[in-house]
Amino acid sequence: MRSLRLAPELDDLVRRAADREGASVSEFLRRAASERAARTLGERPSDRLADLLGAVRSGGGSARRTGDAFAETLEERRRR
Repeated sequence: MRSLRLAPELDDLVRRAADREGASVSEFLRRAASERAARTLGERPSDRLADLLGAVRSGGGSARRTGDAFAETLEERRRR
């Protein structure tokens, strides 16, 4: 458990920001500390999503064909 003192101006900013996000001041400060620690320690966004990445399977393959579809569309427009 940590405790901290904020200057009155910063305390007011934190309270207003937490209110705008619909969070308690404690939750707002926990998230802010977590984000700052991750940034300082060099955590990549993909590290935070590691348990989700690769968890969904799809039929796939459509991205490979987007270039062909785009070329066909351009060719069609050129013929008109």
